[in-house]
Amino acid sequence: MMSKTLIIGGASGIGFAVASALAEHENELILAGRNNEKLEAARQLLNLKPADVRTLKLDVSNEAEVVALSSSLGDVDNIVFTAGSHAPGGFLSEMDLSAARLAFDTKFWGSIYTARHLSRNIRPRGTLTLTSGFVARRTLSGTIVKSTMNAAIESAAKVLAKELSPLRVNVVSPGLTDTEAYAGMDPVARENMLQMAAANLPVKAYGRAQDIAKGYLFLLDNPFVTGTVIDIEGGALIN
Repeated sequence: MMSKTLIIGGASGIGFAVASALAEHENELILAGRNNEKLEAARQLLNLKPADVRTLKLDVSNEAEVVALSSSLGDVDNIVFTAGSHAPGGFLSEMDLSAARLAFDTKFWGSIYTARHLSRNIRPRGTLTLTSGFVARRTLSGTIVKSTMNAAIESAAKVLAKELSPLRVNVVSPGLTDTEAYAGMDPVARENMLQMAAANLPVKAYGRAQDIAKGYLFLLDNPFVTGTVIDIEGGALIN
């Protein structure tokens, strides 16, 4: 059955992996993000598949842009939110709090703006799927921004699942995943980091974007799931 899905953050990483999986069928996809060049590159790749793909520029941290999109978007079956920006690490006493605010503006407040203004565009019993991260429930020094931001998203989704019913609201919580987020690293250092992470996980492997995407597909497809967090983290939470 054909569906219409808006993927905010769909030009790269996990969002693109979700789009790529949905594009294997004759679905309608809308990729939204800040970078027109990345969006166009993603569209060209996906147009090799059966789906109908279009793009739109959106700064999800700007509430006015999200409001404007609500007026022009029309009805959709699903909204998938995978957008994020660099979240600073380190101890709170040494942290650049302006960078922390920027991370929250995109991932947390962007999720909230999406739920508030774009949920009205989702057809009855459609889905809103947000993205957190395993550090929401794994206590590690130096991760206060990622931990609190992702925990806030998970808590918000449970409340929204009640407030927006019968829409289904869920969260995917990935572990360490090899995506473009690490593109700035030296290739050797990146591979070493991934292999060390894999060695410490019960599954003895690191995550790939296509692995994480399967969690989103499950949440879009299963009509009996809402208010749920799907952990896809290789066993990091039991380490």
